[in-house]
Amino acid sequence: MPQETKQWLLASEPVADAILSGPDSTFKLVTTTLPALKDNQVLLHTTHLSNDPAQRGWIQRGQDPARSYTPPVAVNTPMRAYGVAEVIESTAAALPTGTLVIATVCWSEYAVLDAAECRVLTPTDGAKPTHFLGALGGTGLTAYYGLVDIARATAADAVVVSGAAGATGSMVVQIAKHIVGCKRVIGIAGSEEKCRWVESLGADVCVNYKAASFKEDLWAATEGFVEVYFDNVGGEILDLMLQRLKREGRVAACGSISNYNAGDKAAGLKNWFEITRNRLEVKGFIVTDAVVAGKTGAFTKILTAAVKEGKIKLGPEVETVIPTKFEDIPKTWVKLFSGGNQGKLVTQLI
Repeated sequence: MPQETKQWLLASEPVADAILSGPDSTFKLVTTTLPALKDNQVLLHTTHLSNDPAQRGWIQRGQDPARSYTPPVAVNTPMRAYGVAEVIESTAAALPTGTLVIATVCWSEYAVLDAAECRVLTPTDGAKPTHFLGALGGTGLTAYYGLVDIARATAADAVVVSGAAGATGSMVVQIAKHIVGCKRVIGIAGSEEKCRWVESLGADVCVNYKAASFKEDLWAATEGFVEVYFDNVGGEILDLMLQRLKREGRVAACGSISNYNAGDKAAGLKNWFEITRNRLEVKGFIVTDAVVAGKTGAFTKILTAAVKEGKIKLGPEVETVIPTKFEDIPKTWVKLFSGGNQGKLVTQLI
């Protein structure tokens, strides 16, 4: 069994884009000794890593830990990440060798964890292990919780989803159309190709935010205004959408990826008074709130049933799995912020 493991540590907290080389690199590669197994522990070999926009917030320079929903990643500690891993040594009866689990393995080739920190992957018809990082994992739960619990979307609502070709957005589109049955689903994505894919998932129309005609296209797609906006991007698109919501419209504020690497150039809001004038509701949320409330078990059953019924697509197009050498993990991760993925971005370690 291995006695050492390679790890990527956080070397320097970024203000804007992560720096991947040079003396100011955001991350550094090290080799460290693995601890011996104690009772009820497992030695894991990481096979796949989840890439999530939230990770950017965990390493932001200058943040106040008291204002964060999870402790920031400390400098000189492993970069935090969820992943799929195989048990290769165990002192836990419930996790024999060969078991596949989901756990916070960090950017680490091998990891020693308590058995209680691991969730066994349960086979589901049509699902691969990577889907439990995306559609049937935290991503799908975030989409369902934000749309159904936070925005309270119903079949009578028209819904706009930004980042609709991303991991969460693509699930929101499918849930809105095929589970909730919303009367109209409008996606926003970053290319014509991605827009056509979002429409294939169930969106009635998808508009390209990189097109010169984006504002006109958005206005046309939201004619008559809409009841719900699921916001994954923040910034200028959120500002525009405040003008396209009906009176007492609801915004589920899931993320702000357009500003994560913007530093002091982050886009602000010009249309804030729309919230007052039209009595809009804007509510931020974190999926761990649903975990604490004990709701995720029921959500998972709904999503799993929807997969079996063909309402949720789990084909290869719903995830971007990139074979990656361990030394190149950061290079794959930064693709999140340049539109380098369709659906869930997953690192497959080779």
